[in-house]
Amino acid sequence: MKIAIVTGASSGMGMEFARQLDDSLARTDEIWLLARRREPMEELAKELRHKTRVLVIDVTKDAKLVQFAEVLAISAPKITVLVNCAGVGSYGAFTAQSDEAVAEMMQLNIVALTRMTKLCLPYMRRGSKIIQLASGAAFVPQAAFAVYAASKAYVYSLSRALNRELDPKGIRVMAVCPGPVNTPFLAHAYGDPARLGRLKKMTMLETESVVGKALMDCKRGKSVSVCGLPMKTLYLVTQGVQNLLLRR
Repeated sequence: MKIAIVTGASSGMGMEFARQLDDSLARTDEIWLLARRREPMEELAKELRHKTRVLVIDVTKDAKLVQFAEVLAISAPKITVLVNCAGVGSYGAFTAQSDEAVAEMMQLNIVALTRMTKLCLPYMRRGSKIIQLASGAAFVPQAAFAVYAASKAYVYSLSRALNRELDPKGIRVMAVCPGPVNTPFLAHAYGDPARLGRLKKMTMLETESVVGKALMDCKRGKSVSVCGLPMKTLYLVTQGVQNLLLRR
């Protein structure tokens, strides 16, 4: 059995990835949706043409990951695509953020993503793909978004390194690095929409365009997908600076 797995599938980018994978996957038998909220995933499953399995799971919980590992062992699928979309952000000064908010960002954005990737890799074969949702915030440190940006820099770095490591096995890993995207994430991260700066509002992208470009870039074998001219410019500038520093 060949499956695609999408975490964070109850809203936003995860939900859109599931929809577009449903339209584009030709050799996959099932799509597995993973998130904490059942109802949105069940509603999404009704839209999809592929056979869909809804798994209610909090990927930050050890016991839940153990259960998921058992499900994989019993099902013994071939994972054609893993999309790690589960993530969280919190805007504000580091010293003003609660310990719980900081821990949640680190646990979900870094630890859970890493563990999900490692759990799924044994079920991947040549041609399988891993899509990790990073962010344009990965390219430069961001005051008032310090932990979130740092966590996405980790995702970006991990993805680039794994893409190199897994290349001999024919498994591709790609980091998706958009700027601000119109999803429920922004309301959770910023709370008051007035805290979202003018530049972020002007460069806001829709999920359809970000996911569509990501899937196209993945087919083309790219290791990084950057959507939108402002983010592309930032990416090229930061890469240029890094290359200059490496030559010294």
